[in-house]
Amino acid sequence: MENKHIIINVGRQLGSGGHVIARMLASEFNAKLYDKEILNLAAKESGFSEKIFEQNDEKKGFIRGLYNMAAPHVGGVYESGFSQENLFKFQSDAIRKAAAKGSCVFVGRCADYVLRDFENVVNIFVTASMHDRVEQILNKQNMDPSEAKHQIQQAEAKRAAYYNYYTGKKWGHAESYDLCINTSVLGMDDSAKMVAEFIRKRFKM
Repeated sequence: MENKHIIINVGRQLGSGGHVIARMLASEFNAKLYDKEILNLAAKESGFSEKIFEQNDEKKGFIRGLYNMAAPHVGGVYESGFSQENLFKFQSDAIRKAAAKGSCVFVGRCADYVLRDFENVVNIFVTASMHDRVEQILNKQNMDPSEAKHQIQQAEAKRAAYYNYYTGKKWGHAESYDLCINTSVLGMDDSAKMVAEFIRKRFKM
């Protein structure tokens, strides 16, 4: 694929296959994929434990989770006036530094907002039917369908609150993205191909 520097941000519903689509796009455009990897980079940026970012990933009000941690430096976090916004800033700085190095695909974490001033950015949202998303959860975890649906609804409420709080946009609403795609319609492979073709036309590649 061409060596054009592009940035692809992928928002996703839980169980929709958004990470799979992101991985396919990273391969197609020879781009670095960042999902939870960005948490490690943010930890290095801040000097704080990666667990702080992992345990509270994409959750509004996540700084409260530090109260329940046994890490010896947690008290110092509060004494220094460390806040939810500080953690978001460290993560955002890590995202911007990664994006500046070359073509990237970012999964979630408000990357579309963080990188809004970068050139050659495209924002994608991946959805799927509730039935298919429940099936994805059941393939990975031993629970009944009602529990899987409840898990999806809880996780997405937290994800939406986090995104809406920091971006001023609405998570999952079409106007917040350049392209929204339902993987239940075409399947994973054809959905990825369609998104890739959209990106080529978007950037005249």
